[in-house]
Amino acid sequence: MNDQAHQPTLRRWLLMLSLVLNLFLLAAIAGGAWRWWAVRTHDAPPVHAKATEGAAPAAPRGLRFAADGLAPERRQAFRAALRDARRDVAELVRQGREGRRELAQLMAAPVFDRAAFDATLSLTRAADLGVRERTERAVADFGASLTPAERATFAQALASAQGSFRVPPANPAAPAAPAASANPRP
Repeated sequence: MNDQAHQPTLRRWLLMLSLVLNLFLLAAIAGGAWRWWAVRTHDAPPVHAKATEGAAPAAPRGLRFAADGLAPERRQAFRAALRDARRDVAELVRQGREGRRELAQLMAAPVFDRAAFDATLSLTRAADLGVRERTERAVADFGASLTPAERATFAQALASAQGSFRVPPANPAAPAAPAASANPRP
């Protein structure tokens, strides 16, 4: 008899749970449909829009795109040089990655071991510098093979690329460099 009295209560709870879930699904569908309609009718700007309409798409800024202004065979040669450099430093990249992982573990440890942290940081820095040196050497070797006109185009692209060759924009808030005075101090 107790089971029969319990069944209507269980059914009532299941019915209420079903109604709540259905209302949630209907609200989600309605919200999604409204968002789609608002974006399609241009009442609201898309969330992912970063540039104004009519703006040119951003140029790729990675180092591998620095030779895009050159002839196709030169682009292929540059990318091959970068690929070879990456192969040469694969072990250093792995060491740097493991070092950064170990640094995070050392930093999160309950007791901070400064000596171990400094030693790991030194090894990680050495691996990262090795990667940078080999990459920069590959870029310099490639640049040496270019004609002066190609080198000028390549240099301009390098200045806007990501990495160690990038030239950051001037900071207007930074104080100007002092001019050399006519009377140097002794």
